[in-house]
Amino acid sequence: MVTSRDVARLAGVSQSTVSYVMSGRRSISPETRRRVEEAIETLGFQPNAGARALASQRSQVIGLVVPFAPGADMTGVLPFIETITKCAREEDHNVILATEDEGAEGLTRLSDQSLCDAIVLMEVGSKDPRIPVAAGLNVPVILIGVPDDPAGLYCVDLDYTLAGRMAVDELADSAHDRVVLLGYPRDVLARDVNFVRRFLRGAEDAAAAHGIAYAEVSPPDTSRAGAEAALDEALAELGPDGGRLGLVVPDPQLIQPTLQSLLDRGLVPGRDLSVIGLCTDRTAETSTPPVTNLSLEPRDVSRRAMRILFRLLNRESVPTTSTVELVTPHLTLRQTSLPAR
Repeated sequence: MVTSRDVARLAGVSQSTVSYVMSGRRSISPETRRRVEEAIETLGFQPNAGARALASQRSQVIGLVVPFAPGADMTGVLPFIETITKCAREEDHNVILATEDEGAEGLTRLSDQSLCDAIVLMEVGSKDPRIPVAAGLNVPVILIGVPDDPAGLYCVDLDYTLAGRMAVDELADSAHDRVVLLGYPRDVLARDVNFVRRFLRGAEDAAAAHGIAYAEVSPPDTSRAGAEAALDEALAELGPDGGRLGLVVPDPQLIQPTLQSLLDRGLVPGRDLSVIGLCTDRTAETSTPPVTNLSLEPRDVSRRAMRILFRLLNRESVPTTSTVELVTPHLTLRQTSLPAR
């Protein structure tokens, strides 16, 4: 079996230099790096993960706690998982998945049994009971989401408050008479996830600032029947005088059922009313019709979170002025927006 000692001998460097080239932990001259990389390729050297873990006293694993609860939008979660896994592999780490329903006990298990070097915690509640436990673990933890009290933990998330404001600002600026937020299903509201509060607050504040008529409707669930029930209530807000109605749909799972329900009623988004969704660009582009959206930026959020996590893991300073980093959403106009007046 080829070892790092063989690589060092062929490259004419020390074994520690080979290790530094592979890990990126120290600055190595371009010429030395070239010789080491050529030796690795010539010998077909494959680093042994177990040996590296023993030498560094690390597992080379990142624990990822994901929301696998019933009704969770796994299509929305997948870009986070993909990006987190890719970032971990770039740092020579693997990822182990733990489900959200394990609660605080799952975090303790990951840490106490030395199953991972650090933890990424998703789907954070406003008063999440896992946060005090996470803050006391002996491994770095980063949150994707912002609880009411982060307990000193670093958090990365979309700026949902800004997203809510941007949606209503766009409708107000394009001369809509009223806005209805076809909101989050009741089970999501019951979980009291922080981003829900933030989005609703941003939308409400913007409506008040513009002096535009505003209402919120909560569907019973994300099914077609749930969308129909919510639309019955939302369209009643249009009033007998008609006018320009804008629907804001922040739950990605409700966007397509809402669009289809409107079309079935003979209402064409972009002709009879406007619809703005909060979803990934891919979801927006592939909906029927393509929906105007504020992007969730899952890959940007994940990359920033992993960049901070590895700085914490490597005991490097984190160049942020706050422990909470919010990613700015972007608005893309598509077929479901009425032309501006």
